[in-house]
Amino acid sequence: MGRGDLTNAEWERLESFLPRGGTRGGRWSDHRRVVNGVLYRVRTGVQWRDLPERFGPWETVYKRHRRWSADGTWTMLLHRIQAAEDAAGRIDWDVSVDSTAVRAHQHAAGARRTPTRGHSKGECPRDESGRSGAAETRRPAGGGGPISECLGRSRGGFTTKIHLAAEGRCRPLALVLTPGHYGDGPQLERVLEQVSVPRAGVGRPRTRPDHVLADKAYTSRSNRRYLRRRGIRHTIPERLDQQRHRKNRGSRGGRPRAFDGERYKKRNTVERAINRLKGFRAVATRYEKRAYIYLGTVTLAALIIWLRT
Repeated sequence: MGRGDLTNAEWERLESFLPRGGTRGGRWSDHRRVVNGVLYRVRTGVQWRDLPERFGPWETVYKRHRRWSADGTWTMLLHRIQAAEDAAGRIDWDVSVDSTAVRAHQHAAGARRTPTRGHSKGECPRDESGRSGAAETRRPAGGGGPISECLGRSRGGFTTKIHLAAEGRCRPLALVLTPGHYGDGPQLERVLEQVSVPRAGVGRPRTRPDHVLADKAYTSRSNRRYLRRRGIRHTIPERLDQQRHRKNRGSRGGRPRAFDGERYKKRNTVERAINRLKGFRAVATRYEKRAYIYLGTVTLAALIIWLRT
């Protein structure tokens, strides 16, 4: 077992959830070796062609990662591990929301603009989880240029922004990608809608945190209305211009927003979760041309954080 590979205990937690292999393309290469190959690349950021020989052909490792990013296998594994942690009572449902900008490498540019043959523009076909062979020809369609691939210009240059919700133990609960110049506040609803932790037994997935913490970028009225509508308590500070505007309106401005300064100190959990994600070099710098493959890379990093925390 190499440095950074899955341990036996970690592999036992994942093995039962992995697809058994398809019938069209014959038997798949050993899952554990291939997953360790993907993990090695995510951890180090090397080019796929430079993977060590102990992981087998680099094309096999790359295509498996591409397939499982397209059909949602990485997301399924993350949800299964989250469900096990929730059943054991090891999730702190005080959730913090924030974002981080990721510099896109020059190799991330140049994704084709036309959709895959046989699918209409904007359609993102999905394969069955773990289906063999299908994802080689069917993958989420391109089109729309850099914006559709979550690439945008910001102060950091050509960037992608990762929006995430982190639970109280600094582990990512939900992930959303946008171009780097997109604002944080408008993405709060999208991020919280991605929170979905399945129940261990019968019942709907848990989607509502006990409490949400966020900084001043999320202090809009629409965000507060959304949180109140869902019955989610929240701690979000007001911006100075909002405070002045409310005071200038006098009695019509309403009462000051309630703010728990002590509880707000817990918002550092999302910053620490971001630091953990960026410990993976293929997350800290985006090399993938396609957004769905990069999202699979970030999801795998989040999965490893859950396994090892």
